Amino acid sequence: MTFLKELFSYMGDNIDLLLLYTGQHLLMVIIGVSLALIAGTLLGIVCSRYKKLAPIILSAANIIQIVPSLALLALLMLYFGLGFYTVVIGLFLYSLLPIIRHTYVGLEQVDSSLTEAGHGIGMTYMQLLTKVQLPLAMPFIMAGLRIAAVIAIGVATLAPFVGGDGLGREIFSGINSRNDIRIYVGAIPASILAILADIVLGRMEKRMSVKAAK
Repeated sequence: MTFLKELFSYMGDNIDLLLLYTGQHLLMVIIGVSLALIAGTLLGIVCSRYKKLAPIILSAANIIQIVPSLALLALLMLYFGLGFYTVVIGLFLYSLLPIIRHTYVGLEQVDSSLTEAGHGIGMTYMQLLTKVQLPLAMPFIMAGLRIAAVIAIGVATLAPFVGGDGLGREIFSGINSRNDIRIYVGAIPASILAILADIVLGRMEKRMSVKAAK
């Protein structure tokens, strides 16, 4: 009970700062994941369109994914310096694999008879892609986005190690000062953000699955 009182007391005394850190955290994640959604969807389309390129693109994304997040941020820091942009680029790279893979799988799952029917009525590749394939693949793309967002929220807590902001500042300060309260004050909101992102995007995924089934 004493710990909880200290926790809530600290949060109440520093609510403005915590809201600022939360906003910074969300901004980094939203920008990084949004850029990855655009690039990852395009690369997933390329994988589906040109099958020979698929192993190369997916392997490159896999290599990025297996690099430890702190090591990746440190490498990016050497080229882009300290701060916001380094973190955003790191989140972008870390978010690519699930989006590319799920886009590719989603497009591959589209019934071939629908594709043939589209060709039969004279639809171009772009018409077929935008009006048939992508709408049917949207549940898969949303699943990839959901995974990417949760990963990005966790990775963003490492931002202070490369001069970034966000909730990781409280965690980092807590580690340096050996203050458990500050560590929890940073970790709990980050965990809540990840859970909320998973729930919200999961519901969107289900809605799109229902629409695709119709």
